[in-house]
Amino acid sequence: MMYSHTAGRAAMKPLVQSFVSRVAGCFLESRLSVPLVAPFVKKNHISLKECTAKQFISFNDFFVRKLKMDARPFSNAPQDFISPCDARLTVYPIHENGKFEIKNTEYTLEQLLRDRKLAKRYEGGTLFLFRLSVDDYHRYLFVDDGVCSTERRIEGVLHTVNPAANDFCPIYKENTRTYTLLQSANFGTLLQMEVGAMMVGKIVNENAGAARRVQRGEEKGYFAFGGSTVIVLTQKGSAVPEKRIWNYSRLGIETRVRQGETVGTAGRTG
Repeated sequence: MMYSHTAGRAAMKPLVQSFVSRVAGCFLESRLSVPLVAPFVKKNHISLKECTAKQFISFNDFFVRKLKMDARPFSNAPQDFISPCDARLTVYPIHENGKFEIKNTEYTLEQLLRDRKLAKRYEGGTLFLFRLSVDDYHRYLFVDDGVCSTERRIEGVLHTVNPAANDFCPIYKENTRTYTLLQSANFGTLLQMEVGAMMVGKIVNENAGAARRVQRGEEKGYFAFGGSTVIVLTQKGSAVPEKRIWNYSRLGIETRVRQGETVGTAGRTG
């Protein structure tokens, strides 16, 4: 018996959602899902003229579609900090014990990274939160030249708070997430994280098991169907968000950006 009827129902809901998500994922990978593409494109006003492919073998094949080379231009100017993806962007200053809401879950930076020492390195810096919607292009890129570390993956989990002592048991979740460190040419050591669903990651990264040299604009990976978020952490003074983005973020307003768009400038690494 799960603690109490109330707590049990609360704990089971995310598990059921995860199971449904897995079943839906299998369907979206199948040819049976192809008829969903046309109405989805129409409803979300998606231009297929940007795509390299003309036909798709499943809905997910469409969802992770590649675009033509010139569809998302980006600046190669060393001082320009570019967006890794199409998204709604919010920026936050990073303070000790400060909290960020990411996919309806609240984290401190230490909780997000599960690494106190690493979190300390980014105090005084900036968290760039890129929230992707279903109508966005779901591939993302490296924002600068540099050497990329091997990937760390953190699996999604459910947490219960003191279940033995309470009739109502608060439940909170952590989402599956992956991150790499990029010793970048122009912005110090960047941390780029991808956040997927709670237990079904839906994150596919290229060559994730090996440290390697990468280039600005090089594809890092993609999300399969589902809500998705990309996070970039910058160290103190290494990158300054554009003023309009700062101002909107302070008001709790997201800024619509496209992959490759300049969203900040280089500062002096602290």
